[in-house]
Order: sequence, then structure tokens, then C-alpha cells
Amino acid sequence: METFDLVVIGSGPAGRRAAIQAAKLGKSVLVVENRLRLGGVSVHTGTIPSKTLRETVLNLSGWRERGFYGLAYRVKKDIEGKDLGARLRMTLDHEIEVLEHQFARNGVRTLSGKARFLDVNHIAVTTAEGDETKIGFGAAVIAVGTAPYRPANIPFNDHSVLDSDSLVAEPRVPRSLTVVGAGVIGIEYATIFSALDVPVTIIEPRDTILDFIDREIIEEFTHEMRKRGMTIRFGSKVDHVELDEQGWAVAVLTDGRRIRSDMLLYAAGRSGATADLGLENCGIAVHDRGRIKVDPITFQTNVRNIYAAGDVIGFPSLASTSMEQGRIAGLHACGAAMPPAPEFFPYGIYAVPEISTIGLTEQQVRAQGIPYENGIARFRETSRGHIMGLQSGMMKLIFSLETRKLLGAHIVGEGATELIHIGQAVLNLGGTLDYFVENAFNYPTLAEAYKIAALDAWNRMPRDIPLAPVADSETEAAPVKTK
Repeated sequence: METFDLVVIGSGPAGRRAAIQAAKLGKSVLVVENRLRLGGVSVHTGTIPSKTLRETVLNLSGWRERGFYGLAYRVKKDIEGKDLGARLRMTLDHEIEVLEHQFARNGVRTLSGKARFLDVNHIAVTTAEGDETKIGFGAAVIAVGTAPYRPANIPFNDHSVLDSDSLVAEPRVPRSLTVVGAGVIGIEYATIFSALDVPVTIIEPRDTILDFIDREIIEEFTHEMRKRGMTIRFGSKVDHVELDEQGWAVAVLTDGRRIRSDMLLYAAGRSGATADLGLENCGIAVHDRGRIKVDPITFQTNVRNIYAAGDVIGFPSLASTSMEQGRIAGLHACGAAMPPAPEFFPYGIYAVPEISTIGLTEQQVRAQGIPYENGIARFRETSRGHIMGLQSGMMKLIFSLETRKLLGAHIVGEGATELIHIGQAVLNLGGTLDYFVENAFNYPTLAEAYKIAALDAWNRMPRDIPLAPVADSETEAAPVKTK
């Protein structure tokens, strides 16, 4: 039986970063992946495929050029599933090749198979051929990610009724699409297919969407969705789904309404992929659809030598945060010093248009009783926005009235997930409104929106106005110089 300093179960963003961090500290590391190829959910069915699909759709549809050439403009007239799939496969192969090279360069061992805990220091790995190998470890990181939630009342067939995994496995362009669930995944795919001019209906039981995003940004985003013809059914719940005689999906709502479409994407939640890990053998409890509770600082589970990171521990379930969680878990497992985590990190939602945000929302600022002022910039106000033909997109900055510090940056529009990092740097370094006002930005760029938004806030912020010069006390008026 081989024994490793660290065993990582899963090779997605969290598992990858934990393994490489431990290897760089000189530890022996084994990564167990239940797929035949490395990458985890992120590479095979999650982050990379969905973002690749988005980029392919925007390029082939000519979406970014429609501000100039009209709504009917397309780069490729008839876009089919094979057009979408070709780029997906190329990107997937590249990502796996990079990951394999990283592991090889850092001396990380890999093993393909399903891992199951035997106790707090041993796992068994079962290969596709049925062979079982027992592995010992000093510490372990669980980074298995999540799987789509599949309730019994939804007749999944991976063609007309799909989850997000089967959607990217064999992508096709439907004649119409119903998306059940307006979370991040549902919103991303709904807007991506809408960019292909597919009629889209979103069904969401709540009255709001993406509640962790600033409400003004969501109002702008929702307006854009409706303006391009998307139907949003807030406060509606699906009772069950039927297939009609043509094989089309019919979503039957609890209020009796029926919504028929060529394809139905069920995106109402995901579950931690922990069912077959044998967690009961080492005393780790799961909650909330198979997710694991951890210490938010160290990412230790209730078993101190076993860690968990990434989507399997729940919110925020972002690839970027999963990487940092994995790195921190790897550091702590190896007894290495951990730098303090930044107070704020960015969220990126790759919808069409993009949404990205960092820091406090206006709602949170109000709840904390912080005196504040907002600054707004519209992308169409920038020269770069005119050049790009942008008709929409906005940036919102929130500043403290007392300290002038940036409290939050919120963006919806083209390039939002790239632009947010300027706000991230200023926010985490304690910068103020004056940084944006006093510094020059490349011209023309969308980044100029930071200066526009800061000046917008500055115009409304209270400030001391110097008094006019006081006249000489011995005369009624100040002396006047004459030639």
C-alpha cells in the first residue's frame, strides 16, 4: 500500500490548486479523478464549456456588431450544434493538456478511479476495470464538485429535457427554449441561446433573481433581457414536465399554465457529488444536498486532517474562489503559513451581457448605516463604447461619504468580468474616489467608465467650499490696485 502526504479527490479548480500547492512545498501528492481524463466538472461540463459556448455564440452570431449593422446581422447564417461543439472539444483538449503538464512538472501523481474513504487515513480507489487499490494519506482534500439536481418529476432524456451537463455534452440549437431556474447557470444559458435569436422563457419561483448582486444592476440586466424578447415568469413554479406527441417539452406550472418548447433546461440547483465517497466511514456529515461544512478559514471538515474546497462546500461556487480555497487548504494541510485572505473577491456571471461585482451592494451599505454616494457611468458615454457600438452597459461605484473610500463596484455590460479587477485592486487596497479622479486612463477604453462614475459621485458629494477673501478690517472694501 502506498502512502502520500496529501490525497486530493477531484481535479477541478480546487483540487488542482491544492495538489500543486502541496507539491511545491515538497509533499508527496496523489490526485484521484473518477473521469478518464483530468479536469473535473469545471473542464468537462461546467466553467470551461459554458464560457466557450458563450464565446462561440457571440462570435458566430455577430452579437457584438449588431449595434452597427442591425439586429439581423450574423457572421454565420445557419448556426448548428456541430458549430458549437467543435470549439468546445478543442478548448477541452487544450485545458486537459495544460493540466497534465502542470501535474507532471510538479511531480503530482494521478490515478483514475472512484475514491471511497475507508477511515480517516485510508481510501480505496476502484478503477473502471473493477480493480481496487488501497491508499494511505496524512491529509486529504475533497474537491469533487457538484452534479445537477434531478428531481423525479422531470423526465430527463438528454435531448428535449436536459440538465446543464447534458446540454454541453452534445450541444444543439433548439427552435425554442424553456429554462427552469434563474440562478447563475440558468441565466447564463438562457441569455446565450437568446443571443442566437432562440425564443427563451425563464421560469423562476422567486420574485427576484441573483439576490447577491446589487439590485440596480439586476434591474438594468432584467430590462435588457426583456427588451430583446426574453420572457421571464417570476413567481412561477413547475409542477411537472410532460413530453407531447412531437417530443417537445411542456412545463406545467402550479397555476395551471403550460409552456411548450423544443428544449427544456432544468437548472434549479446542484448537489454535492459526495454520495459514493464513504464519508460515513470517517465521520464527515453532509447537509444541504450533499454539501460539506468546513471551517471558513482553513477549510477543514470536522475531521481535522480532511479538508473540502470548491463547489462541494457551497456558495459562492465560483472557479476563481474554488482555486483559492484549494490553495489555502493545501497550505494548511502542509503546515505552511497562510496569508490573510482579502476581505472582498469578485463575482463573475458570464451571461449576455456579463455581470461582475465586488464589495458591498447598495442594499448592504444601507443596512450597515454607512453614509454613501453612488456614481453611475453608461458605456455609451465612453468613446470606446461608441466605437464598439454599445447601446447598453453600466458601471456603478459606491463611495463612503466619511472616508471617500470605494465600498463596492458593480458592472453589467461588455467586458464586465475584465473591468472589475480595477475596482478589486482599489477596494482591497483601501483606495478612495480620488484615485479615479486624479489618474489618467487609456483613451479610448471602457475603463474610462471608472473616472466617469467617480466624477458623477463627486458632483453630488458634500465638500467644503472655501470662503471668499475677507476685506481689510479697517476699510469697507478690499484695497484696489491701480496703475
